[in-house]
Amino acid sequence: MSVIQENKISLNRANLKQETKAPIKIVQFGEGNFLRAFIGYAFQELNKAANFNAGIAVVQPIDKGLVKMLNDQDGLYTLFMKGVKKGKEIQEMELITNVVKAVDPYANFNDYLSLAKEPSLEFVISNTTEAGIAYVGSDTPQMQPPSSFPAKLTVLLYERFKHFNADKTKGLTIIPCELINHNSETLRDIILKYVSDWNLGDAFKTWLLESNAFHSTLVDRIVPGYPKDEIEAYNAQLEYKDNLIVAAEAFLLWVIEGGNDLKAKLPFHKTNLDVKIVANMQPYRTRKVRILNGAHTAMVPFSLLYGNKTVKQTVDNAFTGKFINEAVFNEIIDTLEMDKNELNSFAEEVFDRFRNPFIIHNLSSIALNSISKFTVRVLPSLLEYVKIHKKLPTNLTFAFAALIRFYQGTWNNESLPVQDSDEIVATFAKIWESNDYSEIAKNALSIEDYWGEDLNKIENLTQAVALALKEIDVNGIEAGYANYSKTF
Repeated sequence: MSVIQENKISLNRANLKQETKAPIKIVQFGEGNFLRAFIGYAFQELNKAANFNAGIAVVQPIDKGLVKMLNDQDGLYTLFMKGVKKGKEIQEMELITNVVKAVDPYANFNDYLSLAKEPSLEFVISNTTEAGIAYVGSDTPQMQPPSSFPAKLTVLLYERFKHFNADKTKGLTIIPCELINHNSETLRDIILKYVSDWNLGDAFKTWLLESNAFHSTLVDRIVPGYPKDEIEAYNAQLEYKDNLIVAAEAFLLWVIEGGNDLKAKLPFHKTNLDVKIVANMQPYRTRKVRILNGAHTAMVPFSLLYGNKTVKQTVDNAFTGKFINEAVFNEIIDTLEMDKNELNSFAEEVFDRFRNPFIIHNLSSIALNSISKFTVRVLPSLLEYVKIHKKLPTNLTFAFAALIRFYQGTWNNESLPVQDSDEIVATFAKIWESNDYSEIAKNALSIEDYWGEDLNKIENLTQAVALALKEIDVNGIEAGYANYSKTF
């Protein structure tokens, strides 16, 4: 324990006079950094602004986790939020107090089942990582607990169905936050498969579908988590010992698919949070994927070849910052159908996040699987731009060439942080055996398994990529881009 910590009081409800607990209204699957910085904070703000009076029961979804540490602190922890908004640095700190119970179903399964019997329970919220919403055929209802999150939730819902005798008013609103598209539909379908596999009956299936509601979501907040490298500075700001400090950026966006009934259940409009309850979240997902994720993916090879190491260096640099700014505001946004003012405002927030001095985001750490990321995040903008304007987008096309050059594997006699499947790495190694940039471009663009189509069929794309590849190798990124942009 640090010198700063040793003379402080323990963090618990008695010491901080936080002994009044709200009724359990939410069961939260997941006790990790993201949910504590996102859901814990969002509902605390809702409690304050709308007298929502929601307590959270946290469930540890895997065998090893933080529930014991959370219980040792009576569910209390400190959230530090840091970031940049409209050019101004923001630093805020808040003690999160709405976790009223933490349950490890592996250590006490009956304690887990008791959550199903809570009369005040209304919501189930989860973030068990993208791999968490998965069907595991070996799970059975006799297991205490089953291994997968959907199987655990099926057991909980079935227990509630039995305990309240199929009372239609005791159904739950289920809001998964895992980062997969159509997350609630995927979760519901897996639960229905367990209902069938386990022979839980038509009455339960009817109650499940008619008395419970499933809502898909998009969540967005960068949460670095426990700030171990700066923990002394964080501890110095507290009057108590906190082993579960969590750090997050100031930005928060939560988009939930739903109608007026959900807005009535979750009156986030009474808070200052950017929580949107909308009939169709897909435009918001597309906006995030194309602008935020697309900017990340487009900048990585281009910026690493220029010599930058981090996202912040990229957007702060006069040349690379201008390049990625133009790619977003002049090319990507131009292809999206949402209101342009809203898109520009969102993009400005994204660049504020990229400039966040409190978060070190290494380009190499987001280089993983850049080919598949480019296909999902950037290529649709490039192709849509061509469709609209009948010409290539200058910066996105050059970024595409930089990606292909990146997969050559070395730059200035040093290895590049290429992280992809052995098959993809080997394919590009074979492509780069040629010394002919036209052949390299043609072979790279022809791989339909990567891009979904033969991109050589896009007018002028093969020639543009070939020229950009030559310019990058002969003149480097900055001078090469200047020469290339005069032609395309």
